Amino acid sequence: MLRNSCGRAFASVLAIGLALLALPVAPQLSNSKHNLMTTGPGVNLPSSPEEICVFCHTPVGFDASAVVPQWNRTLPSPLTYQTYDSLGTSTLKGKVAPVGSVSLVCLSCHDGTHAMSAVINASGSGSPDGTWAGVYQSGRRMLSGASGSPSTDLRNDHPIGVQYGGGGISAASPTAPTHNPDFRPPESAVLNDTRVWWIGTGAGASGTRRKTDLILYTRTSTDGYSGQTDAEPFVECASCHDPHTDKALFLRVTNTGSALCLACHIK
Repeated sequence: MLRNSCGRAFASVLAIGLALLALPVAPQLSNSKHNLMTTGPGVNLPSSPEEICVFCHTPVGFDASAVVPQWNRTLPSPLTYQTYDSLGTSTLKGKVAPVGSVSLVCLSCHDGTHAMSAVINASGSGSPDGTWAGVYQSGRRMLSGASGSPSTDLRNDHPIGVQYGGGGISAASPTAPTHNPDFRPPESAVLNDTRVWWIGTGAGASGTRRKTDLILYTRTSTDGYSGQTDAEPFVECASCHDPHTDKALFLRVTNTGSALCLACHIK
């Protein structure tokens, strides 16, 4: 698998899956800690030839069950995780779905249980073979828990897989008010025959999704909560975090003055 062919394949699926991104991916990703190449700013892993995309994406042998294009890791079980709703707090008004969607993809690296080298299709292999030799040692795992990254215990993290605004919005009623009035109304459009929602951050014209907007991920009755009948917008890890940016903590919006929080929550 050559670097150029990988780059072209990844660029094409990225263009389809994230069609409205406004900024180029490669320069930002190269400068971020998600660049795991031996010369990159992240935790350095060996690959031959050197590739950026292969630690997460591959043109062949990917996990077809993942919602992220050509995901090069095996997804963990949703039952692996303890979630915020298990605390029983009365402030969580929305329905919560099992850990899934793009959040499960993030956790396939970031829950602290998976070796960073545990990919399905290793760089330069030509066919799925699973690993780079010699990099399954301790210290090669994504940091978790007290380090500031998620672990399998998500009870002390922002809720994920939760209806935006406590529910009320669906494909049948895309502009309905949220059940919780303390949330800002999302913007909505049809992209590739699918209704999508996002929270505008003021970086672009209304009605156009930008890279710095907060994405709400559509989940259907097949991967939503028990009793869900229509596609609805949910908050997931990647609603606030962009894995391809070089911004601090991979945030879509710098949280100066709580700008990220106040994009969704009304004071």
